[in-house]
Amino acid sequence: MSDLERLEHRACFGGWQDVYRHASSALGCAMNLAVYLPPQAQHRRLPVLYWLSGLTCTEQNFITKAGAQRYAAEHGLILVAPDTSPRGAEVADDAGYDLGQGAGFYVDATQAPWAAHYRMHEYVVHELPALIEAAFPASAARAVSGHSMGGHGALVAALRHPGRYRSVSAFSPIVAPSRVPWGEKAFGAYLGADREAWKAWDACELVASAREKLPLLVDQGDADEFLAGQLKPELLAAACHAAGHPFAWRKQPGYDHSYYFVASFIGEHIAHHAEALRG
Repeated sequence: MSDLERLEHRACFGGWQDVYRHASSALGCAMNLAVYLPPQAQHRRLPVLYWLSGLTCTEQNFITKAGAQRYAAEHGLILVAPDTSPRGAEVADDAGYDLGQGAGFYVDATQAPWAAHYRMHEYVVHELPALIEAAFPASAARAVSGHSMGGHGALVAALRHPGRYRSVSAFSPIVAPSRVPWGEKAFGAYLGADREAWKAWDACELVASAREKLPLLVDQGDADEFLAGQLKPELLAAACHAAGHPFAWRKQPGYDHSYYFVASFIGEHIAHHAEALRG
């Protein structure tokens, strides 16, 4: 992995909002990632909250729209927000917004042409923390959260890797990608036609055999335009109930799928993660 190249450096709530570029070995391309270092990072190593964004997003959406830096500074957390997919002229793409660049779905693709670069799960779970913990004043105390496609990625990362994260949360997550159009399209392309293989990347399927009962916190707006067709949080509620897995599902009246929703509750999510990361 090559050294980090800093692209942006901006003072923010007493700390620094930076954007870096580096060569990813997992993805075989250069990647951008955003890192917020709160003021406490000048004095000691801090826990890290990894944020995974949704379809069409880059590393910029969260850092410019969520207002999360204020709360990270208050609680002394480092925020890390990677891009949502590999990118570049050599990286496979699709004309649709919900497949290819900007739509990595946080899985490790097995099918051509996607398998050459689309290994976002490996990148987020293994390569990125190793990079962050080596290059920044970051401890090995980790939490993960995300929105929409990124909420799916956060839930799957935590469920597949017991002990790796101390807490997990999601906004408007795709909880059952095997059973909704967004997920069926992406999984069919990235993972192939065998639906049994899809279960390893589906939070509703993973809950049934989870070896760690890490509580799942999900916020969902009831005015979300994708609620009935793509998100279906009731399926995760049912899976958690059947498995005896702790699940806090907060239904927020009037909120849609946008970052206005994320910004409204990100402070509560960061407080939730900060409490877990102090343990």
